[in-house]
Amino acid sequence: MADFNNTNLADFSGVWVFCEQRQGKLQPTVLELISEARKLADDMGTEVCGLLLGGKGVADSMAKELGAYGADKVLVCESDLLDTYTTDAYAKVICDTVMAKKPEILLIAATNIGRDLGPRCAARLHTGLTADCTHLDVDVEKYAAFLKEASTLPQAQLDALNREDRNLKMTRPAFGGHLMATIICPRFRPQMATVRPGVLKKGEYNEAKANAVVVEPVAFELSDADIKTKVLEVVKEAKELVDLTGAEVVVSVGRGISKDVDTGIKLAEELAG
Repeated sequence: MADFNNTNLADFSGVWVFCEQRQGKLQPTVLELISEARKLADDMGTEVCGLLLGGKGVADSMAKELGAYGADKVLVCESDLLDTYTTDAYAKVICDTVMAKKPEILLIAATNIGRDLGPRCAARLHTGLTADCTHLDVDVEKYAAFLKEASTLPQAQLDALNREDRNLKMTRPAFGGHLMATIICPRFRPQMATVRPGVLKKGEYNEAKANAVVVEPVAFELSDADIKTKVLEVVKEAKELVDLTGAEVVVSVGRGISKDVDTGIKLAEELAG
């Protein structure tokens, strides 16, 4: 949109979460992000919107779940062209929707898809993106409390924090994890972050909120001409996969058990148990 002005901060409101789904199933990190978005939105006095893209009927089995964990509204973009993820299609629809509705914050999980999609959208929207975040804050007092526990800053510096700062404070590891950097985007909107899976806590399921969530279909334009690549086939290499996202402990085995594989695996399973 030629008239999109991302420097007029007062025009933007709301916390959005890109709700990544694959073959009709939400990715686990999405519910963590929705729960975190609820906390941020409560601090800001605004609403949480889940942005859900996919084929026809994509929201039928997911909207209530998103509402149960904190979404006030689910914005649904349905098209056969969105049934399988492509960067071109998803980036266009997301950016067009953001330009039209102007959220203040847009959160994306740092999955394979999120790491591909986040930078493309940020570049098109001419805003900043903080990648691989492990902590988010808007409220300054909560941020100060986090710094007191997680940093070595002296109390004088914590006391000197600007209490009027309502920017999203996006904290991520830097220099190979040896330092934690907090980044803000004070001049442009939306404030965008990809969030590392498993670092945020999923809230409690709330049946009342699940029943109260509003599902809003979004009008958008998308054609074959907008998509430069075509997915011909999706092939799963592994028949069974175990999702390790968010696992506190992983027990693995390797060549050391090759002489007696069954016994080695049994020992590993006992240890894991």
